[in-house]
Amino acid sequence: MDNREEVREFLTSRRAKITPEQAGLPPGNRRRVPGLRRSEVAALADMSVEYYAKLERGNLAGVSPAVLEAVARALRLDDAERAHLLNLAQAADGSDSLARPRRRATRQWTPHRSLQWTLDAITAGPAFVRNGRMDIVAANPLARAFYTDVYATPHNQANLARFNFLDPASRRFYPDWDTFADVAVAILRTEAGRNPHDKDLHDLVGELSTRSDEFRTRWGAHNVRHHGTGTKRFHHSAVGELTLAFEGLDMAAEPGLTLTIYTAEPGSPSEEGLRLLASWAATQEAAASPSRTSPAG
Repeated sequence: MDNREEVREFLTSRRAKITPEQAGLPPGNRRRVPGLRRSEVAALADMSVEYYAKLERGNLAGVSPAVLEAVARALRLDDAERAHLLNLAQAADGSDSLARPRRRATRQWTPHRSLQWTLDAITAGPAFVRNGRMDIVAANPLARAFYTDVYATPHNQANLARFNFLDPASRRFYPDWDTFADVAVAILRTEAGRNPHDKDLHDLVGELSTRSDEFRTRWGAHNVRHHGTGTKRFHHSAVGELTLAFEGLDMAAEPGLTLTIYTAEPGSPSEEGLRLLASWAATQEAAASPSRTSPAG
């Protein structure tokens, strides 16, 4: 995931997605590449073809915000793609051979007690904290019960992307598996732009690329996204179908971490499903706890 290669492939992939008609240009004849030509992007961004070609070769170091905005506008980038381009440019600014940081392992993060108290206080729905690699790093009891399949297989390491692509159980848990797969890769690709020197992320992407054709194809698409709110469908082994709304909240005290809370529509079958899940989780916990013997009388 060299930064220049990342920049080149991202810009090239965005250019290929735009038709001349979308950009307000005549379609022309005998196009050898999908989407816009470099010269057309340069014209739309009001810069020379030579300069844009330099940017698309991956040379974003020192590029001004105005130029980045012009490129984003010409390529019709959405908010997530604009943010990704800015992250790539920031990484490029420190990418010369002397200043480039070595790939580093992320420090082990332990949730502080007040965060766990907060998660445990949320009793009506699953609530958990994940990082940009999609590791679950903290969860309330209902989230642990909700993701019982994720925790059931030790080699998943409580990682939602690894579960999605390497665990057959994910195909049942996610009825809309392809959508979840697209989102997972887009989140990882966004994190790669934000934190390009995360060794654990490099290792995860390498593992998934090697072991999953589905992941490798999606990774090559260079799609990114903000994942803040929406509705998802699940099929839990203990309670069946659940349709849940979610809110993802960035944690100001810990940049890079996201608190996600799932809830069900009041009065819906899914709300009843979450109550059943809570009851099931309590039963499982009680069964797993060592029996207590009464003190001798």
